[in-house]
Amino acid sequence: MRFFSRDKPKIKIQTTKSDSYSGWLKCTHCHELIHLNELEHNDNCCPKCDYHYRLSADERLASLADDGTFEQMFADLKPVDSLHFEDTKPYTERLTAAQEKSDHNEAVIVGTCKIQEIPIAIGILDFNFMGGSMGSVVGERLTLMIEHALKKSLPVIIVSTSGGARMQESILSLMQMAKVSAALARLSEAKLPYISVLTNPTSGGVTASFASLGDIIVAEPNALICFAGPRVIEQTIGHKLPEGAQKSEFLLKHGMIDCIVTRRELKEKLAFLCGFLINNERT
Repeated sequence: MRFFSRDKPKIKIQTTKSDSYSGWLKCTHCHELIHLNELEHNDNCCPKCDYHYRLSADERLASLADDGTFEQMFADLKPVDSLHFEDTKPYTERLTAAQEKSDHNEAVIVGTCKIQEIPIAIGILDFNFMGGSMGSVVGERLTLMIEHALKKSLPVIIVSTSGGARMQESILSLMQMAKVSAALARLSEAKLPYISVLTNPTSGGVTASFASLGDIIVAEPNALICFAGPRVIEQTIGHKLPEGAQKSEFLLKHGMIDCIVTRRELKEKLAFLCGFLINNERT
C-alpha cells in the first residue's frame, strides 16, 4: 500500500509571476487580504472595508466622464524651471521623472466632457505627478479652464488630490492660489456652479484656496483633508488631535464639507448636483 505519493494535487493552484508577485495585497485599512482584480472591479476600493485607494487622473476621468466625451484643453502648457531650483536633484530631473511616472506633462488635466449628458468643464489633479503639487502651469490650466467655462456657461468641477504648493516653484506656486480663486470669484458672479471634490489626500495651498471654495464641497470617505498634516500640528501645539481629525467624516460633522459620497455613487451625485444647480432660475 502506498502511503505517500509524489503525484501533483488535482486542484488548481495559482502560480506566482516571475517577480514573485501573485496579485494579493493586504489592505492598508482593514489589513485583510484582497486581490488586485477585486480592486480593479470595485473602483479601486477595498471590497471588504470600502477603503478608497487613490486613482490616477486618467482613472478618475474614466469613472466620471461619459465615454468619448472628454476633450482635453491646454495640454501644450508645460512646466519650466524658472528659478533654476535644485535640492537633492535639479527640478528639471524631478519633472522628467514625474512625467514618466504619470504619463502626463503636469499634475492636472483639464477640459470639457459630459457627465450623464450634462456638459461640464472639469479639472483633475494627479497625485502621481509630484504629489499633485500646485505649480504655475497647474494654476494656469485651471484658470484657463474656468475662463472657458465662463464663456460657454458651463458648470465647473475640480477633483483635488494634492500635497499643496510646489516648493520648487516657490512664490510662483503660491501665486496660483490667488489666481485660481479670482477666476472662481468671476464664475460665482456669473452664477455658474462650482463643485469641489476632495479626495485622499487634499492638503496645503490647494486646501487653502480653490479646493475649499466650492458652492458644494464633496469628499470621498476617509479622505485626509487639511492644511498641515496631523503630525505637524501635534508637534506645533504640543497636543494630540481628536480621533479622526482632518478626515472627511470629522469635517462633515464640523461643517467644512457638505457631503461624503462613495466612489461608485460619485458620478450620479455630480450629475444630480450640476443638473439641479444649472436648471434653477437665476435671480
